[in-house]
Amino acid sequence: MGIHRVVFLVFDGVKQLDVSGPAEVFAEASRWGATYELSYVSPDGRPVRTSTGMQLLVDGTARDVAEADTVVIPGADALPTAPLPEELRAATRHLLRTADRVASICTGAFLLAAVGALDGRRATTHWAHTALLARLSPATEVVADALFVRDGSLHTSAGVSAGIDLALSLTEEDHGADLARTVAQQLVLFMRRPGGQSQFSALLQTSPGTHESVRRVVDAVLTHPDAAYDLQSLARLGGVSARHLARLFGAEVGMSPVQFVEQTRLETAKALLLRGESVAVAARKAGFSHPETMRRAFTHRLGMPPSTYQQRFATALRTAPGGTATH
Repeated sequence: MGIHRVVFLVFDGVKQLDVSGPAEVFAEASRWGATYELSYVSPDGRPVRTSTGMQLLVDGTARDVAEADTVVIPGADALPTAPLPEELRAATRHLLRTADRVASICTGAFLLAAVGALDGRRATTHWAHTALLARLSPATEVVADALFVRDGSLHTSAGVSAGIDLALSLTEEDHGADLARTVAQQLVLFMRRPGGQSQFSALLQTSPGTHESVRRVVDAVLTHPDAAYDLQSLARLGGVSARHLARLFGAEVGMSPVQFVEQTRLETAKALLLRGESVAVAARKAGFSHPETMRRAFTHRLGMPPSTYQQRFATALRTAPGGTATH
């Protein structure tokens, strides 16, 4: 098999792990028989400063690239909201014309959207920005809960470390499961990470609040989601009236106290299912009054019942005797 040229477009503020994570996967694959040749280009050929402040040297300008097998578009914190320099847009357009395959990492999807590359395509990005991507790029079918999405030769991935998952998937596509499995073992990675983005999102989005009453309620619910809660009991925990607690939660958490309890129970149940608990046990430990109540919550929020969620997002790794992970 000939050389497979992988070109990374880098620019000031680029997320360092968006670059180094996939690059390590491809480099490790080359130690085991793959033929990836990695290069790094910037819009003007100058070194760039990554998100960590580290300087990253480049091999040239984007316009120097005549052809590439894979082009990687990493993300940056500013990409979803800041104006994109025309030089960066032009570099992206040029690289897309040279590429057989394109992969974006995290918010790199916004750069692809800005040049029209996502129009009529399925794509994903970091869970915190999927709604924004859908608004800014209405011609794109945004898949909110995927770790990565393939649409023909276009691949997009979720936040930061999902770029590693995507690079491993591309390695498997190029060289088969055996080599990809070797890379995963050497880098101590999942061949297929359990769960989608929603396993990370809802509770991480929840602010504990600055008001002492809100913090007390949030801490109690997160610690004991299986306790019996209603608005009055939550208000007693917070030491305020039910009406005042509802106002505080709306201002500081963005939802009602009862909605917060429901969300916490759903997230707890998801984690329990991914650990292998049965639907009945997960429902009880998460605080649902009955497995059927949990089933309705899953179907409403996730579009699937708990059993399907568990089957779809269970880890691909099996634990062998003695605790050794196998595929």
